[in-house]
Amino acid sequence: MGLTEVEEAQLLNYLKATQMRVGLLLNFGKKSVEVKRRIL
Repeated sequence: MGLTEVEEAQLLNYLKATQMRVGLLLNFGKKSVEVKRRIL
């Protein structure tokens, strides 16, 4: 299972709450690592 829209929304909320500009979502549950970078 890959990264979901819910997890991306949670990351954006964390970024807004902490006033950080860049966040990474990492999924180690697949054969290869899935990485998504989000910028506010």
